[in-house]
Amino acid sequence: MIAENTQTQMRKGILEYCVLSIIARGEIYASDIIAELRSAKLLVVEGTLYPLLTRLKNNGLLSYNWVESTSGPPRKYYTLTEDGRGILTQLDQTWQELAYAVGISQKGANP
Repeated sequence: MIAENTQTQMRKGILEYCVLSIIARGEIYASDIIAELRSAKLLVVEGTLYPLLTRLKNNGLLSYNWVESTSGPPRKYYTLTEDGRGILTQLDQTWQELAYAVGISQKGANP
């Protein structure tokens, strides 16, 4: 139970970084973001992603465009703003530092 709670918290902590990284590759539809996160074993439901996308947009990190769809209503496609790219650069650095720290701590535990 303790490990499961910790795993859930770790996934939540990394979700925003992963979403920004996915969107940085180019304009993308929310369902495609969910599919990529699921394929990476970051189980996400729409009820988790949409509030996150709204918060990121309200913070000026994302923008979106409505694109007409041939199979239904228009779709909202997300892109990073310049501020979003700047935050992603900072998060990339933090990720590298964390990965290094974890690697060092694992080496120290298993000489």
